[in-house]
Amino acid sequence: MWSIRKASSVSSDISSPYPASSPSPDNPLHLAVALDGAGWHPAAWRAPEARPRELFTARYWQDVVTEAERGLLDFVTIEDSLGPQSSHFTEPDARTDQVRGRLDAVLIAARVAPVTRHIGLVPTVVATHTEPFHISKAIATLDYVSAGRAGLRVQISARRSEAAHFGRRTIPAFGIDDLDTPAVGELVTDLFDEAADYVEAVRRLWDSWEDDAEIRDVATGRFIDGGKLHYIDFEGRHFSVKGPSITPRPPQGQPVVSALAHRTVPFRLVARSADIGYVTPHDGDQARAIVAEIRAEQDAAGRAREPLHIFGELVVFLDDDPAAARARRERLDGLAGSPYSSDAKIFTGTPAELADLLLEWRRAGLTGFRLRPAVIGHDLPAITRGLVPELRRRGAFRGAYEADTLRGLLGLARPANRYAAATTTATA
Repeated sequence: MWSIRKASSVSSDISSPYPASSPSPDNPLHLAVALDGAGWHPAAWRAPEARPRELFTARYWQDVVTEAERGLLDFVTIEDSLGPQSSHFTEPDARTDQVRGRLDAVLIAARVAPVTRHIGLVPTVVATHTEPFHISKAIATLDYVSAGRAGLRVQISARRSEAAHFGRRTIPAFGIDDLDTPAVGELVTDLFDEAADYVEAVRRLWDSWEDDAEIRDVATGRFIDGGKLHYIDFEGRHFSVKGPSITPRPPQGQPVVSALAHRTVPFRLVARSADIGYVTPHDGDQARAIVAEIRAEQDAAGRAREPLHIFGELVVFLDDDPAAARARRERLDGLAGSPYSSDAKIFTGTPAELADLLLEWRRAGLTGFRLRPAVIGHDLPAITRGLVPELRRRGAFRGAYEADTLRGLLGLARPANRYAAATTTATA
């Protein structure tokens, strides 16, 4: 029953059509969806609701994101990579029966920004082989285009095939069973340390223009105040960045930074560098343990007083009848040639059952959830038109967008500019 209708433009009224019930003001539940091609199941593109011929069109992405916005979701993330998708952990495969190829996530977000009004736009950025200067201005530009709704999801790349695209480093071949070996552990730790430096350089570049650096005074001929542009002088093991940026400070000051984390080393990246961490518990006890570990790492990083959201991740197959959801999953598994597995818990059932699970896990300390629709054309509308009304009936989700920026939706204050604050302190 769930399908996304094409829309020529975003509706002038983004409010949900469902009856409102007030979410708890002290503990609001945050919801996001992770968008990847036709969906997270490898056979999603063969489902009746999929639109495989449109996956590389602006219309497809506009329709999907506006559907998420109709459900009043906090934000969408958009997957990206520096190589074709693969069924292998670290190597490309030769499969031709699954979706291969992507559009650039940042450019997708920039395309859909003008036809949306409230929902946050969080493209994936691969830190390993890209330059923080380029990404800082790309996300700052997205924040301007979206009027303050930009973020990024930072990830690493440990695939030697992707390293070969750039020729700057070599990465040894390894498999998932090698993750606990000393050599691979050292490599992965180094890549995450590099990602932390990357985020730090990006954040400094966003602050390299003070908020009032632009004067734009035609009478005096002064467009900017050069004294309010700052060299960031970042020096790290992997790169150095002089600065300042070429783009003025973004509307949010600091767009939202997020990262997916499965174990201790990426937990530290979240604790040191992110505003949101996505985690993959499979039950409430595991969620509680993960939250405790990240909070301890946050304290060790000196960020205990800073807000940090921890979102649980689930792949979802949603139908009004649990048997229908199971049958749909089995059909897709048959098309794929093997049962679907995931790093995240796979939920198969009804929107009401999913609401029960989310509210149970929230008691473990999670502040929100990023849901991965198994088939976007079916499961995204099941989230927006089934799960969201169910959560609202329980007083656990918003009845209307309450802020115009992504930081505002997440309850994050606009941060002071570090360089302006330093200047003020020095002259006080």
